[in-house]
Amino acid sequence: MNRTEALHILGLDDGATADDIKIAYRETVQILHPDKFAGNEKLQNRATEQFKRLQEAYDLLSTSTGGRGGRGGRSGSGSRSGSAGAASGSAGSRAARSWTEVEDGVEVEYLTEAEIKARLAGIAAARAQLVAQRDTVSDERRNGLAMAAIGAVATLLTIRRPFGILGMIAAVAGTATVWGIIQFLGAQRNLNTLNEHLAKLTKERKEYEALLEE
Repeated sequence: MNRTEALHILGLDDGATADDIKIAYRETVQILHPDKFAGNEKLQNRATEQFKRLQEAYDLLSTSTGGRGGRGGRSGSGSRSGSAGAASGSAGSRAARSWTEVEDGVEVEYLTEAEIKARLAGIAAARAQLVAQRDTVSDERRNGLAMAAIGAVATLLTIRRPFGILGMIAAVAGTATVWGIIQFLGAQRNLNTLNEHLAKLTKERKEYEALLEE
């Protein structure tokens, strides 16, 4: 893996700064962490492989930009409610990072334009990987449906003669039908999970985009 490939995995371009890399990594890892798919072993295994590539990309970029930096979750516990432009002019010295302020007893997180864009890059990178997963699972669902359909037809054509070679074909066709149905149902469940994650990403992306427009 080279620097260009690593940046692509994080959804960044060649002009990305060290802060952009840290923010995009943090955002992407929050979305693609295997624990997010703890209830689905197949998706969790795939997420683990993606997580390893993400980690490898971050390690390479951190080394090339001179330092790693934190790997925690998102800063601040309050809701996102503004960008640098929404804060006072004194915030200019903090232009590279987000910060929190207490307003009316509520902790509010402010994001700079640069950080919002870096987070959007992380979301885009995570979404691309989830869409790739969804395409693979869609193929599995299609194959399962085809297997079930072919098996069902073959079973109907041979079941009336359950002896000899036709009996063997009927048995194999029946098994294929069952496995096809199982694969179809499993793939459908995985698709539902992936679509839920993608819907959350779409909502989060729109929130960040709205902040940029303020």
